[in-house]
Amino acid sequence: MYFDTHAHYDDEQFDLDRDEVLASMPESGVSLIVCPASNLKSCRMVLDMAGKYPYVYAAVGVHPHDAKEMDDSSIDLIRDMAKNKKVVAIGEIGLDYHYNLSPRDIQKKRFYQQLELARELDLPVIIHEREACQDCMEIITQFKDLKGVVHCYSGSWETAVQILNMGWYISFTGAVTFKNAKKAPEVVSKMPLDRLMLETDSPYMAPVPLRGRRNDSRNLPYIAETIARLRGMTPREVAAITMENGKKFFGIK
Repeated sequence: MYFDTHAHYDDEQFDLDRDEVLASMPESGVSLIVCPASNLKSCRMVLDMAGKYPYVYAAVGVHPHDAKEMDDSSIDLIRDMAKNKKVVAIGEIGLDYHYNLSPRDIQKKRFYQQLELARELDLPVIIHEREACQDCMEIITQFKDLKGVVHCYSGSWETAVQILNMGWYISFTGAVTFKNAKKAPEVVSKMPLDRLMLETDSPYMAPVPLRGRRNDSRNLPYIAETIARLRGMTPREVAAITMENGKKFFGIK
């Protein structure tokens, strides 16, 4: 059984069949899913899904793309939503300098505020970083007391070492299966297994041989097979280890 630690079932790509897809997960070998929010509207959506399906959990927070939509009252709203018993993290939060959909100074301000909130609430954080490695590392190293995961990792082994030395986790998507993937396979092959997690980042990042299609949690075996090959393991072993890692990280019994 698999644990998809990061899937966006609030995305509009699931509007026509969301319940059908989510209801199919247990019979498809997926026993746990964490749905991170990207803005205040999707915070409410992921809470609704977590309330409906016992195997779905939520993370609440505002993605850097939507940081410009936040004001100081937004943190209070996230704090209130985080009191829900199905909320297991603050996320997805971070920095994105690829699209720059929010000004960089605003991204950093709201990122820092949400990290402070996670510290206050004693919740782990789910980090998004794209083309903002230096600024992101400068900020998160101020929060070494937090438990965190850098999701959809595509960075260098050197940066991975810094993340792992903080006691944090790293998760991998279908991108690790891509033919042009170089850094992620190296990190997967070198990192400690007890800090590794699987995710689909659905509906994005569909693995080979489904690249370009809408992704969902039922495609986790393709990712596990690639990681198993890199580590000289079986997919079943990868599934079991990443299941336990995910449950430990998010505090799910």
